[in-house]
Amino acid sequence: MGGISLNNNKNRSRGEAVEEIEYYILKNKLPAHTKLPSERTMSEMWGFNRITLRSAIQRLILEGKLYNKRGSGTYVANEKIERNLQDLESPTKFISNLGKSLKNKIISAKIIESNKQTTQKLHLPLGHKIALFERIRFIEDEPVMLETSFLNYNLFTEIEKHNFELESLYEVIEKQYGYKILKGEQNISIAYATSYEAELLHINEGDEVFYVSGTVYNEKEVPMEYFKSICRADKMRFVSILKRGKVE
Repeated sequence: MGGISLNNNKNRSRGEAVEEIEYYILKNKLPAHTKLPSERTMSEMWGFNRITLRSAIQRLILEGKLYNKRGSGTYVANEKIERNLQDLESPTKFISNLGKSLKNKIISAKIIESNKQTTQKLHLPLGHKIALFERIRFIEDEPVMLETSFLNYNLFTEIEKHNFELESLYEVIEKQYGYKILKGEQNISIAYATSYEAELLHINEGDEVFYVSGTVYNEKEVPMEYFKSICRADKMRFVSILKRGKVE
């Protein structure tokens, strides 16, 4: 007479599968771009059904910890770049402090007239001169951020003559124009890449991205720069480091 199997491994959850994959990578010290075993092999190794394991892999891909090569398999991804939301360092200095290489490519550099949005953000009259710079940020030769800066041209006359593929915008503001960057405010949300953004960042149209926008002020609390950034969600993550105030 046949008995009833007490092996419930096939009913293990996606969360357990995620933990098994992450532990496997950690235990074996797998570097980035290492190919993982096949779905079938991993299912047999840990007793998961294929659907659960595939779901766990997709979750880790969305978190930027794995990536797929069509027709080849699943690979370990590079660790995400972590940016502190409380940090006002320029991307140039921030990336340099991580020991990674940064390259910039200028997409657009021109003088325009302020529209309703830039008028509001920079506290300027409508039609005021604005310097616009649009750049792609390459980290370790991969396009990671698409940044657009809008600057009050009255504060930064002839700033368009600078080469921001080689120079840091914030260093030019402080050293060439003599303004001290006092503070900034920014907002972050999830958006979906347009065809234009996807082409420049080497991702697919509709992929999730971080949309970051904000304003930077000088020591007199005058707004100097309004910026918008599209950041690849598979390459970056944002954290907010909280510090407790002094207890009275």
